[in-house]
Amino acid sequence: MTTLLALLRQNRNYRYTWLGQVVSEIGDYFNNIAVFALVMEKSGSGLVVSGVMLSRAIPAVLAGPFAGVFLDRFDRRRIMIASDLIRAVVALAFILTIRQPRPWLLYLLSAALMFVSPFFSSGRAAILPTIANPDELHTANSLTQTTQWATLTAGTLGAGVCVARLGYRGAFLLNSLSFVFSAWAIGRIAVPGGFRASGAGHTVRPWRDYRAGLAYMRSVPLMMGIALISAGWAMGGGAAQILFALFGEQVFHRGASGIGSIWGFAGIGLLLGGATGHLAGRRVSFAGYKRAVTISYLVHGAAYMLFSQVESYAAALLLMMLSRVGMAVTSVLNNSQLLRHTPDQFRGRVFATMETLRSSVMIVSMAAAGIASQYAGPRTIGLAAGALGTVTAVAWAWCDASGRLPEPGGAAL
Repeated sequence: MTTLLALLRQNRNYRYTWLGQVVSEIGDYFNNIAVFALVMEKSGSGLVVSGVMLSRAIPAVLAGPFAGVFLDRFDRRRIMIASDLIRAVVALAFILTIRQPRPWLLYLLSAALMFVSPFFSSGRAAILPTIANPDELHTANSLTQTTQWATLTAGTLGAGVCVARLGYRGAFLLNSLSFVFSAWAIGRIAVPGGFRASGAGHTVRPWRDYRAGLAYMRSVPLMMGIALISAGWAMGGGAAQILFALFGEQVFHRGASGIGSIWGFAGIGLLLGGATGHLAGRRVSFAGYKRAVTISYLVHGAAYMLFSQVESYAAALLLMMLSRVGMAVTSVLNNSQLLRHTPDQFRGRVFATMETLRSSVMIVSMAAAGIASQYAGPRTIGLAAGALGTVTAVAWAWCDASGRLPEPGGAAL
């Protein structure tokens, strides 16, 4: 199986796709940090912060079905480039919000930015089997996901420095330029057959085509299993992200540095888990993959439950890291299976649906955690969030043991 460095060195198409990913994702965090800092400076209102978060989350969920259908009907590379160029214009328009006293423009631009994003992110997943051969595919998936987690750490740190030194205008300008660079990078990739899905028709019937994608997913037990455990993780995962701030401030009384440390150790865990998932995926059989998912989800859920209860701050950080390791291993392994077994004509809809499902459940989970925080302490909510991960592991293990997760017949590349 191809190594990470060999993949970047030998596969020109993947190298350009990866470079675009690195630059544009770091640019995303420049926008995030600048927007939330701007909101706090102008209003200091938690309600406005919540409004911005919802204006980003809901459009991305609504766009998912459309993105999947269009990616399976038209040239995926062109759609990705169009997404980047539209986002470049929208990101630059955020400069107008600096002197806008009311938050409506932030809501509008945030919604536009995130509505277009799934057309790129799901497209990037859908083209991986096109630009990577079967020997490279698992490595390409591992590196793509691990890069997402690495840019989370680098992007947030760099964005804080950028906003402090260059101001909001500089941060928004750099975010816009990052999308221009990504569009250029994607424009450099090419394959003989092009990037249109095999068997794609010329007529788009959004609802009918989307239902056909859902019917395909329902017909494959593995797809349904991965979708259900993704939703199971998101039920606790959304609450977990809200709890990071509560544990840093209210439980361990460490203020902003405590919140940053929890996020930092979570990021380290994701990187370690990505590497572990890559190594495991190179060695395990299909049966071994399913057992690895069970173990990883058990580790994820149990470690988060312990994190929510320990008194030692150092132990809490280590348990948070371990929880993220379990989550990342599962993510890498599941995505590799989706890439390996999803037919080209359904790949855009499958990945867009998975992304929409996770985002939808996370929105509900975050809202529930916010409401619950008015009636219960962070430790109680954290225990429940971790328990959901454990229950997900048990459900997956039962499906595996009872033969409900057979390997789809043959690779679908």
